[in-house]
Amino acid sequence: MPSVAADAMLPKQLESELRRVSLPGCDVRYLHLRTGVGPPIVLVHTLRTQLDYFVPLVQRLGRGVDIVAPDLPGHGLSTAPRVEYTATYFTDAIAQFLESCDLKDAVLVGESIGGSVGLGLAARKNPRLARVIAINPYDYGRGGGIRRSSMVANVLFTMMLWPVVGEIVIRSGTKGILRKVLEGGVHDPHNVPGELVDELWTSGSLPGHTRAFLSLCRQWKTWITARGSYSDIEMPVTLIYGDQDWSRPDDREANRRALRSARYLTLDACGHFASLDQPERIATVIREEVARVKAA
Repeated sequence: MPSVAADAMLPKQLESELRRVSLPGCDVRYLHLRTGVGPPIVLVHTLRTQLDYFVPLVQRLGRGVDIVAPDLPGHGLSTAPRVEYTATYFTDAIAQFLESCDLKDAVLVGESIGGSVGLGLAARKNPRLARVIAINPYDYGRGGGIRRSSMVANVLFTMMLWPVVGEIVIRSGTKGILRKVLEGGVHDPHNVPGELVDELWTSGSLPGHTRAFLSLCRQWKTWITARGSYSDIEMPVTLIYGDQDWSRPDDREANRRALRSARYLTLDACGHFASLDQPERIATVIREEVARVKAA
């Protein structure tokens, strides 16, 4: 089991707020920062990142809020059970996490696969959620939307889908390649912190994490299937896209049709990794949604 060690990405004042919780088949690391009252803000990160990804956003949210941010199974310092990493698996895991932490009236802010997880929980009418903010939900793209990141990503993630070859490709990656893939998801490459790349590279070498990520990549169809439940959503949803997200106009329009009552926002100068490109703007939206929960 990985230990909660000093983290180069997390500010020192946040390291003491790291916790662990045991879920069925998985041990999850999470951040619980209590600096205020009101509904908990649950941050669910993107594919191949971890809770450290949200440091710029947490810093801009400031004090006076209750923030909970887990590492998804197979990511960060959470363990990587031997399962198929489907959309349903991740959605079940976050439902179990909300239950284990006894979170109520939560505002779930999910990005990429985290956004799709949030929408999936909303479609299930999860009673622990008050509303969902889905940022660049990852529910499109043949072979997985990450292939749209760059030419390098297209080649790598196409090869990962091949039997035998995929294992060789993923194990022969470098930190430089990881940075290139991340830079393909932002408007400004300078918004990818070097410390974050270091943390992702280190956690990616933990037992089972390579296998977990390969499974996630190969289960791309399950994220597209999951969007079929969006029309069942009744709770308030804010749907946010970066103007340079990997999704295409028809992908976004399909979600707008399924989520007709959702609040819909587009962020300028923003790629797929929106909390790196536009953390201040996202923090503003979160504060607005938290205020709506308090007023309800």
